[in-house]
Amino acid sequence: MDPDDRREAIIAAARELFAEQGVGRTSIADVAARAGITRGLVYHYLTDKDTLVEVVLDRHIDEFVEDLRRWDSEREVGNIDKALADCVAVFRRHLGPVAPTGALPRIEDARLYSRFVDRAVRALVECLQDTTVAAYAQRHRIKIDHVPETFYVLIHGLIGLAGSDGQVSDRVLMDIIRQTLHLDPSDPPTPSSQGAACPPLRDAPPHPPELEGE
Repeated sequence: MDPDDRREAIIAAARELFAEQGVGRTSIADVAARAGITRGLVYHYLTDKDTLVEVVLDRHIDEFVEDLRRWDSEREVGNIDKALADCVAVFRRHLGPVAPTGALPRIEDARLYSRFVDRAVRALVECLQDTTVAAYAQRHRIKIDHVPETFYVLIHGLIGLAGSDGQVSDRVLMDIIRQTLHLDPSDPPTPSSQGAACPPLRDAPPHPPELEGE
């Protein structure tokens, strides 16, 4: 098998097993057996289990960000209601029991899960700053201060709520986004809003210090 294909097969096997039985309960031997290769080959391509875990988690984040970019590129300008509904659908897809490119890993370790969520949130905030927020600021006045920090808190909350087995309705999630960002139901650009000064898009909040022992 081509080396790139072999590496992808190992990652695919790990993704399946992490979703089925959890990261902590999956061994390199399990991954090798699922991929139909020896343990030595797994170590040859991915060094160790920690590296394999990081690659799998990064894949999920990259796919989430790519889907969010796709949502932004397909947004109907001025149709905030549809944009919110479609955005919630993106979160549901990637946080539900079966994501479009594979179920999320079951992460038993609290510190690993926290780092995974934090990395995902920061990547999503960076994506939104580069796309949706920048485009919105060209047509409307942004009605919130501390834009990146607000999005950071909002997305953390959405990840918790959108993945809660459907207990929180899409309408509630849309209302939370609308209220947090002070969006009107219909928000066409107006002469007073066009060209109005908007808060600068500052850098995202600094990454918290690494926990001792990491």
